[in-house]
Formats: sequence, structure tokens, C-alpha cells
Amino acid sequence: MLLFPFLVKFHHWVKGFVLILFSIVVVYSSLGAPKKVVFIAGPKSHGFFAHEHAAGCKLLAEHLEAANLGIKTLVVTDGGYPKNPSVLDDADAVVVACDGGVRHLLNKHLASFDKIMRKGVGLACIHYGVETTKGPAGDHFLKWIGGYFEPFWSVNPVWNAEFNLIPTHPISSGVQPFQMHDEWYYHMRFREATSAIGSITPILSAHPPENTMRRLKPGVESHPHHGNPNVADAVLKRKEAQHVAWAYQRGQDYNYGRGFGFTGAHFHENWASLDARRLVLNAIAWIAKVDIPDRGVTTKEVTFDDLLKNQDFPMPNNWNGRVKIEQKIEQFRKR
Repeated sequence: MLLFPFLVKFHHWVKGFVLILFSIVVVYSSLGAPKKVVFIAGPKSHGFFAHEHAAGCKLLAEHLEAANLGIKTLVVTDGGYPKNPSVLDDADAVVVACDGGVRHLLNKHLASFDKIMRKGVGLACIHYGVETTKGPAGDHFLKWIGGYFEPFWSVNPVWNAEFNLIPTHPISSGVQPFQMHDEWYYHMRFREATSAIGSITPILSAHPPENTMRRLKPGVESHPHHGNPNVADAVLKRKEAQHVAWAYQRGQDYNYGRGFGFTGAHFHENWASLDARRLVLNAIAWIAKVDIPDRGVTTKEVTFDDLLKNQDFPMPNNWNGRVKIEQKIEQFRKR
């Protein structure tokens, strides 16, 4: 009989210890556990220093890890959708850099990837990765990131965009007004967002020059990437600023996950721009639901040698672009 009170006290002590241990685990899981960001780099594309999917992803991943924000990264270079899809099971965010349109690596995995998105996992699509096909794929992109490049609606000219007004948003933390010569897609197809399904916030907006709309060859009436008369109406008649980067906050149906689209980064050297690079790093942290410092994600200087790393194509024997790229990098540093 003397043992019974002791056992009761012991039972309560063990129960209390378990509750305390459980609370510690919960707090660690919510505050201390690192966020996992999976980069999916598409197959080889345009050539040396253009559409360098793997090199761009690895550069961004390296800078995210070095920023000490509690983010761990994984860069998948399977030449398409991950051969082992389980790498996405515990992801907090996914970044896709690949060729788009009919070749987009997500097109054949809409149903399975939608399940991942519905868990609240963030998604960022970079450059050609924002383009898919109109129909089921485009409809999913509208739900995931709020917008996409729609063939025969959007356009993809190379032009110098001036971003003079930077909005107040966590993604723009530490980002100064800047300009950049790139293949900036614009006239994107955006979702008619509402409070029930999510909200879109333009991050980078500019007014394209008229020469970005004159690209149809004689005898060609239409093209999936340029010459759309709706673009001229929007830019020249209505004087609408064109959004080339945007944030999307999904609604309850997607567990309040976040999306981001960035149409630049055709030219690999543009990752040397502190403001463009920081903006994208901020965006990746934001879609992973990581708090962003007031001055933005810390990111070291990017050199020409840094840009040479991990490129899909070797330097051509007759390549003479180094001086021009180094001059462009120097201009970035004069911000």
C-alpha cells in the first residue's frame, strides 16, 4: 500500500516531463528548425551565359545558405522534374528555373504538384519558368503564383527596364531603384485575385519602350511571343506600367502559401546586380515564410569568376564577351 502513492506521484512526474518535452519539440519545430528550399533546375538551354538554370540556382542557393536565415537548400539538376519526387515532401518552398511553354517541367505533374502547393508550400518561378501553356497548366500557375506568361498574350522583348519606384514589401527590403538590360517578359496573364483566393502585389514595374512591340516579320500575322495588339493597347494607349516581378499571397484553399514570379535573368551576368539578386533572395525567403531583415538578405559581391561556376556549357573558343560582361558588372557596382 505504501508503494501506491509513490506510483501515483511517479506517474504524474512522467506525464509532466513528457508534456514539457513535447512543448520543447513543438517550439523547436516552429522556431528553430531550418526551412527547406528546393531548387529545380531545368535542362541545358540557350548556351553560354544565357538561361543558365543550374548555375543560377546554385548561386542563389549558396547566397541563401550564407545569409544565416535558417534556410537549408537543395538544388536538383535532374534535367527536369525531380527523379525522386520525395525530395519535395518536406519542402517549405520550391524555386523553378527552366525552359517554359510546352517544355515546362511542371506541365506533366500538375496534379501531384498541386497537392504539394495545397500544403502551403511556396513557389517561385524565374524567367522562362514563368511561361506555360494556356489551359490546365496556365490555370494551375494562376493558383500557385498568381500569374504567368501566356502565349499570344504576353511578350518577351529584350529592353532596358528602369525600376524607379520600389514598393513597400518584405521582398523589396534593402532594394534600391535600379535599371537592367534583360529579356523582361511583360503583359503577363494575372489572376483576378480576391480576398477569398489570394492577392497579387506588383514588385517590379516599368514602362516598356515602343520598339519592344514591333517584332513581327513582314507577312507574319501573329506570334506566340510578340506582336500582340493587346500589348500596344495596354502600353501605348492606356499607358499601363507593366509588372515583371510580383508576389502572390494564396488563400485558404492553398493553406495561405505564397508565390513569386520574376521574368528577368535571361542573361546570367545579371545575377551580379546587387538589387536584382537581393530582391530574388528576399522573395525566396518570403515564400518560405522566413522573416526578412530590414536591410534585406545579406549577399556578398558576385564576380565574373563566380558567374563562370556551374554553367551548363563550356566557354566557346571564339567567345569574346568577357570585357562587355565585366563592364556590366562594374556598372552594377556603381549603384
